[in-house]
Amino acid sequence: MRTLEELINTEDPGLAVVKEWIQDAICPVEILPQHSRQIAEEALLQLQITTRSPLGAIVYETGGLLIDNGWIRVLGGGFKEEENILTSALEWNTNKTIDNEGNSKGYYIVAIDVLGGYFCINSGGLGSDAGSIYYFAPDTLDFEALDISYSDMLHFFITGNLDQFYQDFRWDTWKEDTINLRINQSFHIYPPLWTKEGKNINSTSITPVTSEEVYTVNHDFRNGLDNIENKYL
Repeated sequence: MRTLEELINTEDPGLAVVKEWIQDAICPVEILPQHSRQIAEEALLQLQITTRSPLGAIVYETGGLLIDNGWIRVLGGGFKEEENILTSALEWNTNKTIDNEGNSKGYYIVAIDVLGGYFCINSGGLGSDAGSIYYFAPDTLDFEALDISYSDMLHFFITGNLDQFYQDFRWDTWKEDTINLRINQSFHIYPPLWTKEGKNINSTSITPVTSEEVYTVNHDFRNGLDNIENKYL
């Protein structure tokens, strides 16, 4: 385990690179101020990644990033402006990908979107391509390999074509609805995107609820489908 002093890079900080990318952004990008230095330090120690990398820099030096008015939230050190909370990477992963004893499921969530999808770094639990980014897709309830690194993912969020990535999942008023969403909220979509009836998102019911609720619902459905598949194998 490297110490905090070994992980902090003051000569070549990764946040400077991220800020350069933001100058070329094609959608709104906001760097949130950090709420708790202690939580950021704990997260950096857990990840064991230096602040020379964009991941280490965002976790240690920011409260997180809002991409496209918050459609995507990149998890950082945590933001709590007037309790309109974006939880830290450390807090979000606790009891999701990491249990109370520090055991990992083999991946680490680094960004979430308003649909209940999320982006995670594979650390061996999703495939042999450790270090690569996977997307948990709410329309399939499964992990999809994106064959990119964290830095590639972040660069795409800032300068890439998000409209194309989400082309089947942006309804007529998504911009206004997303702008009015609280940072700790996502959209509950019914019928769910993974059903036949939910494929046309403009015909669904779209309701703001907490991001925790959307995460729990998706994983309850995923676990239920897994149990059904295992029963008949």
